[in-house]
Amino acid sequence: MYGPGSTFLGVPEADLDDPATYAGARAVVVGAPFDGGTSHRPGARFGPQAIRLTDYLPHDGRRPHLALGVDPLEELGVVDVGDVEMPSGETERSLSRLADAVERVARSGALPVVLGGDHTVTFPDVTGVARHVGWGRVSVVHFDAHADTGNTQFGSLYGHGTPMRRLIESGATRGDRFVQVGLRGYWPEPETLQWMAGQKMRSFEMTEVVERGLEACLGDALALATDDCDGVFLSVDVDVVDPGLAPGTGTPEPGGLSSRQLLDAVRRIAMQVPLAGVDVVEVSPPYDHAEVTAYLANRVVLEVLSGVAWRLRETAGAIPARRPGAPLLEGRSADGER
Repeated sequence: MYGPGSTFLGVPEADLDDPATYAGARAVVVGAPFDGGTSHRPGARFGPQAIRLTDYLPHDGRRPHLALGVDPLEELGVVDVGDVEMPSGETERSLSRLADAVERVARSGALPVVLGGDHTVTFPDVTGVARHVGWGRVSVVHFDAHADTGNTQFGSLYGHGTPMRRLIESGATRGDRFVQVGLRGYWPEPETLQWMAGQKMRSFEMTEVVERGLEACLGDALALATDDCDGVFLSVDVDVVDPGLAPGTGTPEPGGLSSRQLLDAVRRIAMQVPLAGVDVVEVSPPYDHAEVTAYLANRVVLEVLSGVAWRLRETAGAIPARRPGAPLLEGRSADGER
């Protein structure tokens, strides 16, 4: 919607209204250029374009992963259906359109990869996936500085501070299968925290992450997310990362994860659990410095897709290209051939 037409790193373009154009894809990129739910700094409507375009490598639809030895864009047949039309000021209409788009992608058998947009879009993103996987059968792993479980925002049910409550209230996902990583700061207020406790949500705040370590917290989070559920939705708000490393976001909160921690975490999740959908949200290019936040969001998408490609190889019985942490030259001859 905002700027010249483009696809994620040059992958083929597809048409959401023509299922034949993405029939063979294992992952489909969907743009959600919506920031009508922001409570502070706007600009996330420009996030999808920034995530698609920000890279110093050729936009050739190829990205071999150095550590895993897979090329997710090629192996998954990734295509990009462009942006869902989400007119500013028409929140309910915009969210409905996005939910329908995500549902269509999910029903095609592909992984919906949604580029936000503010975090309001996670409500329709998970809703669309749940319509396909099963109501209440989708768990959510949510990386964020904020819980986004408010009852209302400026008197509205829809905003980037309310989507997680809407999802649980609707039944699309269960509170006891909703895990959050990286929370910190000074919101929400006690009443909202009590509501979250009543829903049996599990939040790994930064204080716990620092004390126990991210790896241990992720282990507990994934055990919950894969218990009695048929798919996992991964939602990544870039403000989970410390704003010194990701300044281009609407509600920065100091003291977050490092970029390295986030990339390792999302790759691990994609390699270990059955992902049913992904979104990466809250990139606000007007507040970005040297595009560092857009670069991070772009790499979050690539790490997720690489983990999915690696997992598909393994579950198909094929030998994965490389095990995480193995020497880079493992399995190669002197001339570089495997």
